[in-house]
Amino acid sequence: MASSTKGSSVRETPKETRFKKTAEPVADAELLTVPEGWKEPGFTKDDNPRGLLEESSFATLFPKYREAYLKECWPLVEKALGETHIKGTLDLIEGSVTVSTTKKTFDPYAIVRARDLIKLLARSVPFEQAVRILQDDVACDIIKVGTVVRNRERFVKRRQRLIGPKGSTLKALELLTNCYVMVQGNTVSALGPFSGLKEVRKVVMDTMKNIHPIYNIKALMIKQELSRDAELKNQSWERFLPRFRQKNVSKRREPQKKSKKKEYTPFPPQPPESKVDRELASGEFFLQETEKKRMKLQEVKAKQAEQVSKRQEERKKAFVPPKEKVFVQKSLPKEEKLDIEALKVKVKKAKTKKLGAPPIPAPPAPLDKKKKKKKRGEL
Repeated sequence: MASSTKGSSVRETPKETRFKKTAEPVADAELLTVPEGWKEPGFTKDDNPRGLLEESSFATLFPKYREAYLKECWPLVEKALGETHIKGTLDLIEGSVTVSTTKKTFDPYAIVRARDLIKLLARSVPFEQAVRILQDDVACDIIKVGTVVRNRERFVKRRQRLIGPKGSTLKALELLTNCYVMVQGNTVSALGPFSGLKEVRKVVMDTMKNIHPIYNIKALMIKQELSRDAELKNQSWERFLPRFRQKNVSKRREPQKKSKKKEYTPFPPQPPESKVDRELASGEFFLQETEKKRMKLQEVKAKQAEQVSKRQEERKKAFVPPKEKVFVQKSLPKEEKLDIEALKVKVKKAKTKKLGAPPIPAPPAPLDKKKKKKKRGEL
């Protein structure tokens, strides 16, 4: 029987070697690609039956306006953390939330997810969205945007540009990345898959660097359409993506006063003269106190005399007569020759007129003899 078993084993070995030789080599790209619909198995208690060796905890502070909401939803938070055997404590006096492991905790990464949960709750993310962080395929990213822009007014404008009119830009970003995005204060909280979080961070940082989010949203829409095509799925998409050129609409105005750079010198500038140096140069340092006082009095009297002379000159200005204007006789117009006959006619007309009387009609012009004869013939 033993010999038969040995023989069978000897016969099987060449078949195996032949099969291995005929098998085609598998490409590295196929080994690295994740098959569709594959899901990573969950971490169970059988994977770590003995639990954790030491206790670890995380704490975070929350603002005063968040106190009422946390107090209301805290039973739900404790229930969600209890499934992973994590203990949570809410301290309303200090304004902090603490999470820590227990003896029953078997998942070592559960405390990290609990830490992210309390961070999101402190950043005004609602509990319905924040509790998704406890899932295996969901992650979070808190982007600090307060220090990117120095000018406060500019920062507020760019943050509002990220939100968009009535939150339309933010909603479009959420639909394209499958992430929940919350803009609060100086931070932007994002919650969703890892690929979506990467795109959200890029859009947020570009917006803070004065690149409008509509450009990135347009590129994301094109990528989403290309990913549905089976032929173009594994090809380069650079030819399809839009290329936006930066345009300077207005040229920078040059300042009126241009500051000229001074020539570089390795020697430091000369220090300013002190009071003692000036006194040594003029010789006042070696004078007695009485002489110094006398010199100061003389300087004061000289200044007073200057002020008195200025005031006297100003007073004398009032008594100085103004300069008279030179009278220039205007040249009379040349006498024109009077028309005596026209003047006589005017006088005669004036004599015939009475005050308040209607104007006298002019006498009819005399008719010629020829015209009279024509009129008689017509009659």
